[in-house]
Amino acid sequence: MFDGIRRWQRRQWRERSKAERVELHSVIMLCAAEWVFSLTWMAPPVVAGVRHRPLPLVLAGLLIVVGVLQCAAANRLAQPAFDHFLGRSRLSGRALTTSFGLLVAALVLPFALIAADGLDPWAARLAVGAALLMFGLVYALIVSVPVFLRRSAVVGLLVMAADALTVQEPADVLMIAVLVAFTIGFALLAARCSAWTLSVLWEAERAREVEARLAVAEERLRFGRDLHDVLGRNLAVIALKAELAVQWGRRGRPDAVEQMIEVQRLAQESQREVRAVVRGYREADLGAELAGAQGVLAAAGIDCAVTGSATRLPAAVQSALGWVVREAATNVLRHGDARQCAISLRVRDGRAELTVENDGVPGTPPGGRPGSGLAGLRERLSELDGLLHAGPAGPGRFRLTAEVPLPAEAGRTRSGPEPEPGTGTESGPVSVSEQEAAQKLVSGSESESESVEGAMAEETRSVREAGGIGR
Repeated sequence: MFDGIRRWQRRQWRERSKAERVELHSVIMLCAAEWVFSLTWMAPPVVAGVRHRPLPLVLAGLLIVVGVLQCAAANRLAQPAFDHFLGRSRLSGRALTTSFGLLVAALVLPFALIAADGLDPWAARLAVGAALLMFGLVYALIVSVPVFLRRSAVVGLLVMAADALTVQEPADVLMIAVLVAFTIGFALLAARCSAWTLSVLWEAERAREVEARLAVAEERLRFGRDLHDVLGRNLAVIALKAELAVQWGRRGRPDAVEQMIEVQRLAQESQREVRAVVRGYREADLGAELAGAQGVLAAAGIDCAVTGSATRLPAAVQSALGWVVREAATNVLRHGDARQCAISLRVRDGRAELTVENDGVPGTPPGGRPGSGLAGLRERLSELDGLLHAGPAGPGRFRLTAEVPLPAEAGRTRSGPEPEPGTGTESGPVSVSEQEAAQKLVSGSESESESVEGAMAEETRSVREAGGIGR
């Protein structure tokens, strides 16, 4: 039985998003309020104040039964009323027919008991207030505020008129007016304030989804822009040289072969550049991933502590561990209800070790299957002879550990004193030889570009003079 309760709790609460949890809490509180007012305002006073005669006992029993049915009808309409307020679906007036009929019966029976001298007036007033409140908590979510106030005022005047005809005392009429005003105000504030808060929360949830989609679209545009910058010039040169080769081939000139060789070289160069761009997007920077994970978890209300430094780790190791940090942060946000998360990075015995531990982990559901994220991480780490360990680290805690061996050069570099803990990446000073090599590379690229552009312009002029292009 307890396993069933835990499974129900996990299904109904832990597997829901925060907005869904707030909505479920609001619906439960609305349904509970119906029964609380019914069991406190109506049933005890009626049972205590009814006269022990056949007719009053029958009318009091009917009043209690009507109150129970009224609560059940209101509970059935609670979720549809929230959906109507949030604009998900429309609740027709026919759905309120049963609730309206029960309201009329719950208002008539107390005054019938007073007329038959079978119930004290104060108990009848409480029963009337409970009936109005049970109907008003749901009705306030279905109509607008002005409509609710106008119709509530009409019902209040009718109740006051009925009380004046049965009790015929101004003080009692004033008391019933105060009670009706309280029930109307309470129903309006309690129901609509809760629903308004829920609507704001769902609007924020939709805004986050839109922001995520815009971020993906922006990243796609940036990727397309980078590809255009890398391939735009090369593809233009390839197209021009291919056209030159076609025209010269038709004329039987041997230069067409040289042009096609140049086209082949440019195509291979473009292929290498595209691979470099894609590799740059696929590789994850460990320092940036650590800082990003800490910021994202902090924004989600999770206390995240990061210790260790990614300084001077090899690029391949940083890329692999960066993917581990990214996947671990995603799992912390998507699974469980974490409040604390600790990420530590250290190097010992020639191995880089990354540990991510968090709390708020629900129990593993029966028959649950592990996701594909950890399997993908194991494949990435296996390329570097690394290992990945994931599992419980105590009650409600989960720990993920990734170990990657460091090359011998990195081990000697790390043999010195450890740097200060941090999350960013640092680069050492660039040597003079590296600067000279970079300058030579830049100057060589510029001279090659100028030579290709000059040859392209000269060839274009020659072909146009021969009548091959642009005619």
